[in-house]
Amino acid sequence: MSLIHETAIIADGAKIHDSVEIGAYSIIGANVEIGEGCVIGSHVVVDGYTTIGKNNRIFPFAAIGGTPQDLKFKGEKSTLVIGDNNMIREYVTMHPGTEDDRMETTVGSNCLFMIGAHVAHDCVVGDRVILANNATLAGHVQLGDFVIIGGLSAVRQFVRIGAHAMIGGMSGVEHDVLPFSMVMGERAKLAGLNLVGLERRGFERDAIRELKNAYSELFDGEGTIADKLSALSNGANDNPLIKDFVEFASVKTKIGLCQPAKK
Repeated sequence: MSLIHETAIIADGAKIHDSVEIGAYSIIGANVEIGEGCVIGSHVVVDGYTTIGKNNRIFPFAAIGGTPQDLKFKGEKSTLVIGDNNMIREYVTMHPGTEDDRMETTVGSNCLFMIGAHVAHDCVVGDRVILANNATLAGHVQLGDFVIIGGLSAVRQFVRIGAHAMIGGMSGVEHDVLPFSMVMGERAKLAGLNLVGLERRGFERDAIRELKNAYSELFDGEGTIADKLSALSNGANDNPLIKDFVEFASVKTKIGLCQPAKK
């Protein structure tokens, strides 16, 4: 018995592993490659120069690899690369890169993209990321590992969100988000550290305590952020949390860092 439904349309040139299941009325483009163990539901479109790794599951009405929503896109042969073990739910959209950036959109492994989530052109999404219902990434966004973005949230173009950060639901993220932090709000502001997430992921309590102190030093009291980052860097010792925290914050961008709400 074939694992590809008789109503599915598979273009000549598509590379599909023998173990892949493809449901009714799905369409697979000529330049698509789908790896071992993937399950493609009914009414799914996978197009463009898209490579999908192993054991991914894509649910009905997802549209993967279509033309970017970028008026500067001129049909260049840019790519979308998706890792392994991802869950891509109904109505999710993911687009390839553009020549204005990396020419590639990259999605890691073991991620969950809930209904209606969007990954735009040239995004870089880490491993074990969760985008809740209708969470959207504009072009060129970078997400570290273990990032969680709440439902109905939007991340503007070129924003970086550090590993283990959490974005509250219905938030508009306009600035870079520090690793291990939480942000929320219509125009998102820092709301402290993602302490529960860090504990659940097995970080040592002493390391978390030191990170809390570093966070307080960065945003409390007098002095510039640059001076405080320099002091934190000199005193980071072997705490990997503080090292990642300081390294991320030290990168200068036009967007700047998300800050706590003014008291």
